[in-house]
Formats: sequence, structure tokens, C-alpha cells
Amino acid sequence: MSRSRAPLAFGLAAAGGIGYYLYSAGGDPKVAQKKAEADAHRASAQFKSELPGRGEQARKDAEKYGTEAGSKVDSALNKSQAELQKAAQDTEAYAKDAKAAALKKVDEFDKKVEAEASKAKSGISSWFGGGK
Repeated sequence: MSRSRAPLAFGLAAAGGIGYYLYSAGGDPKVAQKKAEADAHRASAQFKSELPGRGEQARKDAEKYGTEAGSKVDSALNKSQAELQKAAQDTEAYAKDAKAAALKKVDEFDKKVEAEASKAKSGISSWFGGGK
């Protein structure tokens, strides 16, 4: 089974960094520690300044994107409400048309039944001597 060589690489890099700072500080460990801390702080500050989303520009960009997203949501909401209103109006119109058609059919049926009933009544009364 092969072992990872990453711990060896990290150990060598750390030993090399310690050796560099000790050599540049003239062998004084306190000075080497202060130099390493100063370099780490400088590198951290440079890295943080290069990150996107830092500072005033990031705040302005966030506000701009927030406004754009809000307007898109409002637009979509208004569009869906308009479509819902149109569908409700169409449904009402269809219901009115269906009601009118149903009432017309009922009226036609009533007229037909009344006509047939009067015809049948006159036919039955003629049997019993009633006249027409």
C-alpha cells in the first residue's frame, strides 16, 4: 500500500520557510518571527483587497443587483396577476354564455312540452265529446 507524500512535502516547505526567515533575520528567532508575521499580514491584506465583493463597489453592485431582481419579481407578479384577471373574465363570460344557452334550451323544451300537451289535451277531450 502506498503512502501519501503530501505530509513530507508540507514538512519540507515549512522547514524551508523557517530556514529562510531565520537566515534573513541573522539567526535571531524573535526577529524571524516578527518578519514572518509581517509578511503573513501583508499577504493576507493583499489577498483580501483582491477578493471580489469587498468595499464600496461591492455594496453598490449588491444594491444594483437587488434592485434589478426586485424589479424582475415585480414585473413577473404584475404579469401573472394580469393573466389571472383575464382568465377570471374569460371564465365569467363563458359561464354567462353557458347559462344563456341552457335557459334558451329550457324555454324551447317548455314550449314544445306545452304544445304537445295542448295537442294531447285536445285529442283526449275530442274522445269525450269536447270540441275544438
